[in-house]
Amino acid sequence: MIVMSVVTALVLLALATQAGIVVVQRAFPPQGGMVEVDGATLHVVDIGPRDAGLPIVMLHGASSNLEAMRRPLGDLLARDHRVILVDRPGHGWSTRARAQDSTPQIQARMVDDALRKLGIARAIFVVHSWSGALGARLALDHPTRVAGLVMLAPVTHPWRGGVGRYNELIATPVIGPLLAYTITLPLGYFLADAGARNVFLPQTMPDGFVQDSATPLLLRPREFIANAYDLVTLKEAVAAQAPRYGDINAPVTIIAGEPDKTVRTSIHARLFAATVPNAKLIVLPDLGHMVQNAVPDRVKAEIETMIGKITPAQAAAD
Repeated sequence: MIVMSVVTALVLLALATQAGIVVVQRAFPPQGGMVEVDGATLHVVDIGPRDAGLPIVMLHGASSNLEAMRRPLGDLLARDHRVILVDRPGHGWSTRARAQDSTPQIQARMVDDALRKLGIARAIFVVHSWSGALGARLALDHPTRVAGLVMLAPVTHPWRGGVGRYNELIATPVIGPLLAYTITLPLGYFLADAGARNVFLPQTMPDGFVQDSATPLLLRPREFIANAYDLVTLKEAVAAQAPRYGDINAPVTIIAGEPDKTVRTSIHARLFAATVPNAKLIVLPDLGHMVQNAVPDRVKAEIETMIGKITPAQAAAD
């Protein structure tokens, strides 16, 4: 009797999840075009004037999608620059061929291929959080694509501890999909708002952020699983690539906050800045993790300062 009750509950939760997927995807449809890369599809939004010099490519962190970079920073930049926002593989409306395509190395290759197909020879990359590791990998493995790198509260180095027991469970075969396809979406609706508020601290989360950033897309099973793989494989990935950071030649600006408890500035931003030859570090005393939301004007100014220092020859270099 107990077994039948459990099975019935799981079936009902699975049905509720499938219905929830339909509702979420109708509420937050794709806003851009699709680019085929390596057996997957990347969703790309291209905004701003096409003839405004070096384009700016924006890459979001974990547990999010390109909308987290678009509002307000991407829209602000697009007034004067061409801005290309990318859903990382497995996030938003991008797919990945394998759940295990989770490392900065693999995703850098996919992003580089997508930009090549879009005709983007070189760009300024603006990366947040998880994508700090991705931006660093792009600069290492695809240096001709990276004219400059602006990093916001970046992850760059291994840290003590893990990434949350629930991420480890979701990335576990059999158990992970069982949870993701039953309880993640119904439960996530109740927890998404509180989780987002914690990431903003000590800043206050803007009203409507969860909806404006299309955060509920994360609760779909295939994306929740992809996000978990991104997180549980990241520590080993940054440990492997960190010894190469001294080889990065692109100009780098890092903006981080001292109170950031999501990605510790002392472990990541400061160590990265001390290693990379052309790095500029800006640490703000009252800034939390969501740099692009808290100080968009400061970020824009630093991006434009970087662009102003890049010569036409450097911008066009192969």
